[in-house]
Amino acid sequence: MIRRHFLLEGIVQGVGFRPFVHRLAARLALNGWARNTAAGLELELEGPAGALEEFRRTLQHNPPPLAVLEKIREEDIPPTGETGFAILPSAAGEAATLVSPDLAPCDACLREMNDPCGRRYRYPFTNCTDCGPRFSIVRRLPYDRPATTMAGFTMCPDCAAEYRDIRSRRYHAQPNCCPVCGPQAFYRDAEGNVCRGDPLALAQQTLAAGGIVAVKGTGGIHLACRADSPDAVARLRRRKHRPEKPLALMARDLAAVTRFCHCTDAEAALLQSPRRPILLLPKKDPAGQGWLSATTRLGVMLPYTPLHILLLDGASGGPDLLVMTSANRSGCPVLLDNDAALTVLRGIADGFLLHDRPIANRCDDSLALVWRGAPVFFRRSRGYAPQPILLNRDVSGVLAFGAEQKGSFAAGRGRHVFMNQYIGDLKNAETLDHYRTALLGTLQLFGVQPTVLVCDLHPDYVSTREAEEMAARQHLPLRPIQHHWAHMAACMADNRLEGPVFGLIWDGTGLGEDGSVWGAECLVGDYHGYRRVGSIRPVALPGGDVCAVEIGRTALSLATDAGCPAAAPDFARRAGVTALLKSGYRCVSSSGMGRLFDGVYTLLTGRTEAGYDGQAPALLEALAEGTAPADVYVPTYYEEDGVRRFDTRPLIRTLCAGKAAGTSIAALAAGFQQALCRMALDQCRALNPDRLPVVLSGGVFLNRALLEGVTTLLEGAGYRVYTHRRVSPSDEGLALGQLAIGTAGL
Repeated sequence: MIRRHFLLEGIVQGVGFRPFVHRLAARLALNGWARNTAAGLELELEGPAGALEEFRRTLQHNPPPLAVLEKIREEDIPPTGETGFAILPSAAGEAATLVSPDLAPCDACLREMNDPCGRRYRYPFTNCTDCGPRFSIVRRLPYDRPATTMAGFTMCPDCAAEYRDIRSRRYHAQPNCCPVCGPQAFYRDAEGNVCRGDPLALAQQTLAAGGIVAVKGTGGIHLACRADSPDAVARLRRRKHRPEKPLALMARDLAAVTRFCHCTDAEAALLQSPRRPILLLPKKDPAGQGWLSATTRLGVMLPYTPLHILLLDGASGGPDLLVMTSANRSGCPVLLDNDAALTVLRGIADGFLLHDRPIANRCDDSLALVWRGAPVFFRRSRGYAPQPILLNRDVSGVLAFGAEQKGSFAAGRGRHVFMNQYIGDLKNAETLDHYRTALLGTLQLFGVQPTVLVCDLHPDYVSTREAEEMAARQHLPLRPIQHHWAHMAACMADNRLEGPVFGLIWDGTGLGEDGSVWGAECLVGDYHGYRRVGSIRPVALPGGDVCAVEIGRTALSLATDAGCPAAAPDFARRAGVTALLKSGYRCVSSSGMGRLFDGVYTLLTGRTEAGYDGQAPALLEALAEGTAPADVYVPTYYEEDGVRRFDTRPLIRTLCAGKAAGTSIAALAAGFQQALCRMALDQCRALNPDRLPVVLSGGVFLNRALLEGVTTLLEGAGYRVYTHRRVSPSDEGLALGQLAIGTAGL
C-alpha cells in the first residue's frame, strides 16, 4: 500500500473536480481526502501502486470537461491506513484560483433538455459542472453562487438536493437551476411589449417571416435574421449601418454548415467543441452568398447555449441557419442589458428574445481560422477568456496596456498571464469604458496587484494615456515599448521561446523609434532588446490616418513614387492629395505592410475607399485565392541607415503594366502575395546568417496565403518557423509581448 500527496494546479475549482476525484477514487478503491486550497486542489490518496498510477493517468488524459490541468505535483508519504474518502473544508489562504470560460452544453444536459419526461425539458438555461456559463456570470472570487449573477435565483428543493449530492454531476454547480427556480426567457415585440406564448416559438416565427430578432446569450446580445434571405440580410445591414462587413452565421448543426462550406475534420472538431468559436470556412461556391460576405469565406459557429439550440431546432418553422451579429451601435461594445437593448435597438429589431439572468462580464464570440490543424485567432474571447496564458517564468505584478485599434491588456500573476476578452477600438468612448471596466475587473477578480506598467511607444494612443494616468496615480514605473518589438516578443512568449530570434513583423502601423510609421519589419533580438535590420521602402501617407479609409490616397502615393501616377484611379480629392505629395505637408512616412496592401488593391481594382478596417487586404486575398500567380517579383533592395529595404517601386510598376496589358487582376493579386513571400525568404537569407528561429507576427499574418506561403518557403530553406497559436498575431495579442519584455527588464 502506498500513500501519495497530490497538488493539482490550473482550472480545478468550480468545474466538478472534487466529485470527479471522489468517483474515480471509489472506482479504483483508493482511500483519502480532497480539498480546495489557494494553490489549487490538494489530495492525499492511499492504495495499491497500480491504482495510483491509473488515477494519475486518468487525471492527465480525461479530466472534467471544464478543467484545465496545468501541473500535477506529487510525492509519496507514509501510509496511515485511512479508509474511505472525504471532501474536506477548503484550506484558508489568499485566493489564487482561475475561472473557466463559458462553454457549450454537454451531451448529458442536451439529453436532459430533450427528454419530454424530464423536469428540464426544453429549458433554455440547463447546465451542470461540465458545461454552461462561468466567466459571464462571475462577479468575484471565490466562485460561489452569491458571487455570481445567479445570486437572485434561489434553488428549489430538487435543485438544492442535486447541488448537495456528491454523486450528482451538479454537485456544487453554482449556476444550477430549472424552470421552477431559474432564469426565464421572454419575448417582446418591436415596441417592447411583452408577448404571450412560448418565447422561442414567437422568435422563430418572426425569423421565419424575414424579421430581425435581438437574442440575448451568455456574454451579450446578438441581432439575428435568416441567412438564406438576401432581403432580410439587406434589411439588417441597412438598419445597422453595416453595408459591407461580413456577417457571422450560426448553423443548427454540422450538416447545415457543410451545405454551403467546405469543412475539414479539424475544423469540424473545433466547431463542435465546447468552446464553439466562429470559424472562417471556405465557401463551396466562392462567389456565392455575396449578401453575407464578399470574400471566399464565411464565419460560421454552432449554437453554444441551450437557448440558441432551441431557437435553431426547426420547430415553429424556424430556419436552421441564422445571421448572428453583435447587437451594438456602430463601433460600440456589444449590448448586455435588456433595457438598453430595447432602447438602442428600437427601429432595428422586429422582436426581442431576452432573459432575466444578468451578464456580469461582456464576452463577444471568438473568431479564428484553422491552419495546420490548430486555430489562429482573429480574436480570442468567448470560450477562451479568461483562461490565462501559461508562461515559463514568473510575471507577477507586470501590467501591459496593449495598443489602440484592437484594445488589449495583459496582467501577470505567477506564471499566468490574464488577457482580456475582445474589446475593440479604444478611440470610441463606450469601448474605452469597456476597456477600463474589463481591466479593473480582471485585476480584482484574480487578485493582481500591479507593480510595473508597460505600454506602447506611441504617445497619443489612448492605452498609453491610460497607462500614464495609472502610473501617476499609483506612483508606479512605466516603460514604453516599441510596437513591433512587442509583436515579436508576443510570438516568442506564445511559443515559450527565450531568444534570440529573427522576427518578420508585418502589420498596418506602429510608431518607430525614428518617429516614422513602421509596419513591414525584420527584427533581431529577444526580450531584452532588438535591432531593426530590414524593412520595405517607405511611402508617404498624404493626410496620415485618413489613408486607412481613403485607400486611393495610398495608391496615388505608391504610383507617384514608382513614376507612374497615371496608373492610380481618379477620386474626388486627387488634386489636393497630389499637392500634398508634392509639398510633403501632412505626409507621414510609412513602411506599413497593411498600407501597401491597401494601395495595391486600389491599383488593381480601382476601388478608392474602404468600408471597414482591413477590407482591402481581405478582398485582395479573396481575389487571389485559387488563381495561378503572375510573376511580378522584382528582387530589388537597397540599404539605408543600416536597414536593408525591399524596393517596392519595380513591383508597383510591374503590377500597373500588367493590368494595362490585360493580365488578370486575380493573377496579379496572387503574384503580389507570392512576391511578398519570396521577399520574406530573401530578407531572411540576407539578414539572418546565424539561422536564428523565425517568428511571424502582426495582423497581416491573418492572411492565410501569406501565413502558409512564408512559412512553407522558410521551412523549405531549413529555418525553424514559429507562428501564433494561443493569442492573435494582430494588435489584440501584442500586450503579451509587452508584458514579456516588461518582465525581462525587472
